Amino acid sequence: MSITDRDLVIEAATAGAAVVCAHYGASLTRFEKSGGDFATTADIEAERAILDVLHAARPDDVVVGEESGRTGTGGNGREWLVDPLCGTLNFAVHTMLASVNVALRAGTRVVVAASADPFADEVFWTDGAGAYVRRGGVDERLVPSAGSTLVDVNLDPPFPNASVFRAARLLADDGFIGQFRPRVVSTTLAVAWVAAGRRAAYVTDGHLHDSVHFAAGIALCQASGCVVSGIDGQPLHTGAGGLVVAADERTHAALLALVGNQRAPVSADGVLPAQAT
Repeated sequence: MSITDRDLVIEAATAGAAVVCAHYGASLTRFEKSGGDFATTADIEAERAILDVLHAARPDDVVVGEESGRTGTGGNGREWLVDPLCGTLNFAVHTMLASVNVALRAGTRVVVAASADPFADEVFWTDGAGAYVRRGGVDERLVPSAGSTLVDVNLDPPFPNASVFRAARLLADDGFIGQFRPRVVSTTLAVAWVAAGRRAAYVTDGHLHDSVHFAAGIALCQASGCVVSGIDGQPLHTGAGGLVVAADERTHAALLALVGNQRAPVSADGVLPAQAT
Protein backbone atom coordinates (compact mmCIF):
# COMPACT_ATOMS: atom_id res chain seq x y z
CA MET A 1 0.00 0.00 0.00
CA SER A 2 1.83 3.09 -1.23
CA ILE A 3 -0.90 5.41 0.02
CA THR A 4 -2.53 5.36 3.44
CA ASP A 5 -6.27 4.82 3.82
CA ARG A 6 -6.55 8.34 5.23
CA ASP A 7 -4.94 9.94 2.20
CA LEU A 8 -6.82 7.64 -0.15
CA VAL A 9 -10.27 8.56 1.18
CA ILE A 10 -9.43 12.26 0.80
CA GLU A 11 -8.11 11.72 -2.72
CA ALA A 12 -11.21 9.76 -3.72
CA ALA A 13 -13.66 12.31 -2.33
CA THR A 14 -11.69 15.14 -3.95
CA ALA A 15 -11.76 13.38 -7.32
CA GLY A 16 -15.53 13.02 -7.13
CA ALA A 17 -15.98 16.63 -6.04
CA ALA A 18 -13.96 17.88 -9.01
CA VAL A 19 -16.30 16.07 -11.39
CA VAL A 20 -19.40 17.40 -9.63
CA CYS A 21 -18.07 20.95 -9.73
CA ALA A 22 -17.20 20.65 -13.43
CA HIS A 23 -20.79 19.65 -14.25
CA TYR A 24 -22.43 22.42 -12.26
CA GLY A 25 -24.75 24.55 -14.39
CA ALA A 26 -24.52 22.22 -17.39
CA SER A 27 -27.39 20.43 -19.08
CA LEU A 28 -27.67 17.06 -17.31
CA THR A 29 -29.27 13.82 -18.39
CA ARG A 30 -31.50 12.37 -15.67
CA PHE A 31 -31.69 8.66 -14.92
CA GLU A 32 -34.92 7.82 -13.11
CA LYS A 33 -34.80 5.62 -10.03
CA SER A 34 -37.51 4.32 -7.71
CA GLY A 35 -39.67 6.53 -5.52
CA GLY A 36 -39.24 9.63 -7.66
CA ASP A 37 -35.49 9.69 -7.07
CA PHE A 38 -33.06 10.15 -9.92
CA ALA A 39 -29.37 10.32 -10.75
CA THR A 40 -27.68 12.62 -13.24
CA THR A 41 -24.67 12.49 -15.49
CA ALA A 42 -22.73 14.16 -12.69
CA ASP A 43 -23.61 11.38 -10.21
CA ILE A 44 -22.54 8.66 -12.65
CA GLU A 45 -19.27 10.28 -13.69
CA ALA A 46 -18.33 11.35 -10.16
CA GLU A 47 -18.83 7.80 -8.93
CA ARG A 48 -16.72 6.47 -11.80
CA ALA A 49 -13.89 8.85 -10.85
CA ILE A 50 -14.06 7.77 -7.21
CA LEU A 51 -14.11 4.07 -8.09
CA ASP A 52 -11.14 4.51 -10.41
CA VAL A 53 -9.12 5.96 -7.52
CA LEU A 54 -10.17 3.24 -5.06
CA HIS A 55 -9.79 0.26 -7.39
CA ALA A 56 -6.36 1.41 -8.53
CA ALA A 57 -5.05 1.70 -4.97
CA ARG A 58 -7.03 -1.12 -3.30
CA PRO A 59 -7.94 -3.71 -5.94
CA ASP A 60 -8.80 -6.34 -3.32
CA ASP A 61 -11.35 -4.19 -1.46
CA VAL A 62 -15.09 -4.22 -2.03
CA VAL A 63 -16.64 -0.93 -3.14
CA VAL A 64 -20.36 -0.20 -2.75
CA GLY A 65 -21.46 2.74 -4.89
CA GLU A 66 -24.88 4.32 -4.82
CA GLU A 67 -25.17 4.15 -8.60
CA SER A 68 -23.10 1.11 -9.60
CA GLY A 69 -23.75 -1.15 -6.64
CA ARG A 70 -21.22 -3.63 -5.30
CA THR A 71 -17.95 -4.29 -7.11
CA GLY A 72 -14.91 -6.32 -6.11
CA THR A 73 -14.58 -9.82 -4.75
CA GLY A 74 -13.68 -8.83 -1.21
CA GLY A 75 -12.82 -11.40 1.42
CA ASN A 76 -10.57 -9.10 3.41
CA GLY A 77 -13.36 -7.45 5.44
CA ARG A 78 -12.81 -4.02 3.89
CA GLU A 79 -15.72 -2.22 2.22
CA TRP A 80 -15.81 1.30 0.76
CA LEU A 81 -19.16 3.11 0.83
CA VAL A 82 -19.49 5.72 -1.92
CA ASP A 83 -22.11 8.42 -2.32
CA PRO A 84 -20.92 10.43 -5.35
CA LEU A 85 -23.41 13.29 -5.06
CA CYS A 86 -25.61 13.75 -2.00
CA GLY A 87 -28.06 16.49 -2.84
CA THR A 88 -28.74 15.53 -6.43
CA LEU A 89 -32.01 17.50 -6.62
CA ASN A 90 -30.30 20.58 -5.18
CA PHE A 91 -27.53 20.22 -7.75
CA ALA A 92 -29.90 19.63 -10.66
CA VAL A 93 -31.68 22.94 -10.01
CA HIS A 94 -28.38 24.85 -9.65
CA THR A 95 -28.30 25.01 -5.85
CA MET A 96 -24.80 24.73 -4.38
CA LEU A 97 -25.71 22.41 -1.53
CA ALA A 98 -24.21 18.97 -2.10
CA SER A 99 -21.53 16.65 -0.83
CA VAL A 100 -19.39 13.76 -2.02
CA ASN A 101 -19.13 11.05 0.63
CA VAL A 102 -16.61 8.22 0.87
CA ALA A 103 -16.07 5.93 3.86
CA LEU A 104 -14.10 2.74 4.54
CA ARG A 105 -15.64 0.15 6.81
CA ALA A 106 -13.32 -2.54 8.14
CA GLY A 107 -15.36 -5.21 9.84
CA THR A 108 -18.09 -3.30 11.70
CA ARG A 109 -16.23 -0.01 12.14
CA VAL A 110 -15.74 2.94 9.79
CA VAL A 111 -12.00 3.61 10.00
CA VAL A 112 -11.59 6.54 7.60
CA ALA A 113 -14.12 8.81 5.93
CA ALA A 114 -14.38 12.03 3.96
CA SER A 115 -17.19 14.35 2.97
CA ALA A 116 -16.22 16.89 0.31
CA ASP A 117 -18.04 20.13 -0.47
CA PRO A 118 -17.50 20.60 -4.22
CA PHE A 119 -18.21 24.32 -4.14
CA ALA A 120 -16.49 25.51 -0.96
CA ASP A 121 -13.35 23.51 -1.80
CA GLU A 122 -13.47 21.87 1.62
CA VAL A 123 -12.95 18.24 2.57
CA PHE A 124 -14.11 17.10 5.99
CA TRP A 125 -12.19 13.96 6.93
CA THR A 126 -11.45 11.59 9.77
CA ASP A 127 -8.91 8.89 10.43
CA GLY A 128 -11.05 7.55 13.28
CA ALA A 129 -8.99 9.31 15.93
CA GLY A 130 -9.74 12.93 15.06
CA ALA A 131 -11.82 14.93 12.60
CA TYR A 132 -10.59 17.78 10.42
CA VAL A 133 -11.47 20.06 7.52
CA ARG A 134 -8.93 20.60 4.76
CA ARG A 135 -8.88 23.93 2.92
CA GLY A 136 -6.10 24.84 0.53
CA GLY A 137 -4.02 21.94 1.77
CA VAL A 138 -4.25 23.02 5.42
CA ASP A 139 -6.02 20.85 8.01
CA GLU A 140 -8.01 22.37 10.88
CA ARG A 141 -9.48 20.26 13.66
CA LEU A 142 -13.27 20.13 13.81
CA VAL A 143 -14.83 21.43 17.04
CA PRO A 144 -18.59 20.93 17.54
CA SER A 145 -20.63 23.79 19.01
CA ALA A 146 -24.32 24.17 19.85
CA GLY A 147 -24.04 27.95 19.93
CA SER A 148 -25.91 28.55 16.67
CA THR A 149 -29.01 26.58 17.85
CA LEU A 150 -29.42 25.57 14.18
CA VAL A 151 -30.82 22.05 13.79
CA ASP A 152 -30.98 20.43 10.37
CA VAL A 153 -33.91 18.07 9.92
CA ASN A 154 -34.12 15.54 7.09
CA LEU A 155 -37.59 15.52 5.53
CA ASP A 156 -36.82 13.01 2.77
CA PRO A 157 -38.28 9.47 2.91
CA PRO A 158 -38.22 6.68 3.83
CA PHE A 159 -39.92 7.00 7.22
CA PRO A 160 -39.78 3.55 8.87
CA ASN A 161 -40.91 4.99 12.22
CA ALA A 162 -43.73 7.13 10.82
CA SER A 163 -46.26 5.77 13.32
CA VAL A 164 -44.30 7.22 16.24
CA PHE A 165 -41.98 9.84 14.72
CA ARG A 166 -42.14 12.24 11.79
CA ALA A 167 -39.54 14.95 11.28
CA ALA A 168 -42.24 17.27 9.95
CA ARG A 169 -44.09 17.06 13.26
CA LEU A 170 -40.89 17.96 15.07
CA LEU A 171 -40.80 21.24 13.14
CA ALA A 172 -44.29 22.10 14.39
CA ASP A 173 -43.54 21.35 18.06
CA ASP A 174 -43.66 24.53 20.15
CA GLY A 175 -40.87 23.16 22.32
CA PHE A 176 -38.65 22.77 19.27
CA ILE A 177 -39.44 26.25 17.99
CA GLY A 178 -38.72 27.70 21.42
CA GLN A 179 -35.24 26.17 21.67
CA PHE A 180 -33.92 25.73 18.14
CA ARG A 181 -33.90 27.20 14.65
CA PRO A 182 -34.76 24.57 12.03
CA ARG A 183 -32.95 24.19 8.73
CA VAL A 184 -33.56 21.81 5.82
CA VAL A 185 -30.46 21.61 3.63
CA SER A 186 -31.37 18.31 1.96
CA THR A 187 -27.83 16.96 1.77
CA THR A 188 -25.76 15.03 4.30
CA LEU A 189 -23.20 17.82 4.11
CA ALA A 190 -25.22 19.12 7.05
CA VAL A 191 -24.11 16.12 9.14
CA ALA A 192 -20.48 17.15 8.63
CA TRP A 193 -21.48 20.67 9.63
CA VAL A 194 -22.46 19.39 13.08
CA ALA A 195 -18.92 18.11 13.55
CA ALA A 196 -17.64 21.50 12.36
CA GLY A 197 -19.80 23.56 14.72
CA ARG A 198 -21.90 25.02 11.87
CA ARG A 199 -24.99 23.17 13.05
CA ALA A 200 -26.01 22.37 16.62
CA ALA A 201 -27.60 19.07 15.60
CA TYR A 202 -29.05 16.90 12.86
CA VAL A 203 -32.11 14.62 13.00
CA THR A 204 -33.33 11.97 10.58
CA ASP A 205 -35.39 8.80 10.53
CA GLY A 206 -34.28 5.74 8.60
CA HIS A 207 -32.22 2.56 8.78
CA LEU A 208 -28.70 3.88 8.27
CA HIS A 209 -26.36 0.98 9.01
CA ASP A 210 -25.35 0.37 5.39
CA SER A 211 -26.15 3.85 4.13
CA VAL A 212 -23.66 5.26 1.64
CA HIS A 213 -25.20 8.66 2.36
CA PHE A 214 -24.62 8.79 6.10
CA ALA A 215 -21.54 6.65 6.83
CA ALA A 216 -19.01 9.46 6.33
CA GLY A 217 -20.95 12.12 8.22
CA ILE A 218 -21.60 9.86 11.19
CA ALA A 219 -17.91 8.92 11.39
CA LEU A 220 -16.94 12.60 11.33
CA CYS A 221 -19.34 13.41 14.14
CA GLN A 222 -18.19 10.51 16.29
CA ALA A 223 -14.52 11.39 15.83
CA SER A 224 -15.11 15.06 16.63
CA GLY A 225 -16.81 14.28 19.93
CA CYS A 226 -20.48 14.80 19.05
CA VAL A 227 -23.20 12.90 20.89
CA VAL A 228 -24.66 10.32 18.52
CA SER A 229 -27.62 7.97 18.95
CA GLY A 230 -30.76 6.67 17.28
CA ILE A 231 -34.01 8.64 17.54
CA ASP A 232 -34.98 6.69 20.66
CA GLY A 233 -31.67 7.40 22.41
CA GLN A 234 -30.34 3.88 21.96
CA PRO A 235 -26.92 3.21 20.42
CA LEU A 236 -26.71 3.92 16.72
CA HIS A 237 -28.15 1.24 14.41
CA THR A 238 -30.12 -0.39 17.23
CA GLY A 239 -33.68 0.03 18.45
CA ALA A 240 -35.81 2.24 16.23
CA GLY A 241 -32.82 3.39 14.20
CA GLY A 242 -32.60 6.88 12.76
CA LEU A 243 -30.09 9.46 13.89
CA VAL A 244 -29.88 12.24 16.43
CA VAL A 245 -26.41 13.78 16.38
CA ALA A 246 -25.73 16.83 18.52
CA ALA A 247 -22.81 19.03 19.46
CA ASP A 248 -23.26 18.42 23.18
CA GLU A 249 -25.20 16.35 25.73
CA ARG A 250 -27.66 19.14 26.57
CA THR A 251 -28.74 19.63 22.97
CA HIS A 252 -28.94 15.88 22.42
CA ALA A 253 -31.11 15.37 25.49
CA ALA A 254 -33.43 18.22 24.50
CA LEU A 255 -33.93 16.73 21.03
CA LEU A 256 -34.59 13.25 22.40
CA ALA A 257 -37.26 14.71 24.68
CA LEU A 258 -38.89 16.45 21.72
CA VAL A 259 -38.81 13.27 19.67
CA GLY A 260 -40.34 11.49 22.66
CA ASN A 261 -43.26 13.91 22.61
CA GLN A 262 -44.47 12.13 19.49
CA ARG A 263 -44.66 8.87 21.43
CA ALA A 264 -47.43 10.18 23.69
CA PRO A 265 -49.99 7.60 24.87
CA VAL A 266 -52.83 6.99 22.42
CA SER A 267 -56.37 8.15 23.25
CA ALA A 268 -59.24 5.81 23.99
CA ASP A 269 -60.06 5.53 20.28
CA GLY A 270 -56.45 4.54 19.51
CA VAL A 271 -55.45 7.79 17.80
CA LEU A 272 -52.22 9.59 18.58
CA PRO A 273 -52.77 13.21 19.65
CA ALA A 274 -50.66 14.42 16.70
CA GLN A 275 -53.00 12.56 14.35
CA ALA A 276 -56.24 13.85 15.79
CA THR A 277 -58.32 16.19 13.65
